[in-house]
Amino acid sequence: MKQIDFENGTITQNIFMAAIPMLVAQVLSLLYNIVDRIYIARIPGVGTTALGAVGLCFPVIMIITAFSNLFGSGGAPLFSIERGRGNLENAGRILNTSFSMLALASIVLTLAGLIFARPILTLFGASADALTYAYPYLMIYLLGTFPSMISTGMNPFINAQGYATTGMLSVALGAVANLILDPVFIFVMGLGIRGAAIATILSQFLSASFVLFFLHFRAEFKIRLLRRTELAACIRYAKNIVSLGTASFIMQLTNSLVSICCNNVLADTGGDLYVSVMTIISSVRQMVDTPIFAITEGSSPIISYNYGARRPDRVRKAGITMGILALAYTAIMWCVISLFPLPLISIFSSDASLTADAIPALKLYFAAFIFQALQYIGQTFFKSLNKKKQAIFFSLLRKVIIVVPLTYLFPYAFGMGANGVFMAEPVSNVIGGTLCFVIMLLTILPELKQMER
Repeated sequence: MKQIDFENGTITQNIFMAAIPMLVAQVLSLLYNIVDRIYIARIPGVGTTALGAVGLCFPVIMIITAFSNLFGSGGAPLFSIERGRGNLENAGRILNTSFSMLALASIVLTLAGLIFARPILTLFGASADALTYAYPYLMIYLLGTFPSMISTGMNPFINAQGYATTGMLSVALGAVANLILDPVFIFVMGLGIRGAAIATILSQFLSASFVLFFLHFRAEFKIRLLRRTELAACIRYAKNIVSLGTASFIMQLTNSLVSICCNNVLADTGGDLYVSVMTIISSVRQMVDTPIFAITEGSSPIISYNYGARRPDRVRKAGITMGILALAYTAIMWCVISLFPLPLISIFSSDASLTADAIPALKLYFAAFIFQALQYIGQTFFKSLNKKKQAIFFSLLRKVIIVVPLTYLFPYAFGMGANGVFMAEPVSNVIGGTLCFVIMLLTILPELKQMER
């Protein structure tokens, strides 16, 4: 497999070599859940209700992803910085520490989820009808927690070693399998929503197997669980991984929190139909977020490696290239969503009443999408350069400090009803994204100038 040389070559070439395979991988990874939703929405007689029920499982899925990012996104930048410094032994310890913590967390999350699945779904706003579909889906999905976390959490370490194409293939394997297995289990075998969950976890097992095989047998750094004698020496690595990964963890966890709040308020102000509307909007959000995520995450190991190697000019060039690409993409997608919302919504549902309510909600939700690029750019720099405090603060600011209160204030205090829930997102993008970007410029640029001197 071809390996990207982060130290040489043009920055633009390196970013594209890392970002394009990651973009393909992220697009394919959407198929894990989006294909489920497309097929579930078309189950005869119960499609719309079942789609909303699966939406109630999103917060749990986001929590699992949050723990994957805690160890993956926390460990990979530190791993890249140590590689850039030439400290290969430390880099290997960071890799194995991340893997060991991720494996332990997956066991704990699986057991907790299986025990408390029903009360959790009820807490998230599931009605008696929705619980009929959400509970069996979630119980089966939880059985795939370990492979899901391995494929998501350890993939950044493949990319951090320059094997972007391999990282893409690990995701492609599971996504293609899911695409094939979904209709077989849902319709051919008649398992309905249970079939969607079974297809997903089987696909996750394939991806995880590929990731473990490559990292153990083919990669530059070999993955393994920590030995008992290594635990004491790796405590400081574990603390650093968790500390830096907390930013990504909070971002995913707060997405889960926001989803819970939105579903509760929408169920009260608009009923189950609006919960299904939010499920569609969340699905579209995942689709359009994918390229910007690939651009920023593809740039991250290049920024981290050259920062560790004390090459501020290459760090700055990587940031400028990443910023131009991210802003151009969000501007284009804002235009597409504003002008052509129906084709995006039609991917997930053909229900006329659902579509009628989803179109204005989608436009409102994405009204300030361009500002989200500023948040991504700032957060990527803070994470890549191991700026823990800033990364954590701005993860909390946009979702917890701004979105959650507005999700309740707009519908109730300002009398906006369900529209108030969708309005909270663009307001948070403008305030949170702008502040994150400005503070990044004021803190990172002086440090890079000092490094040059």
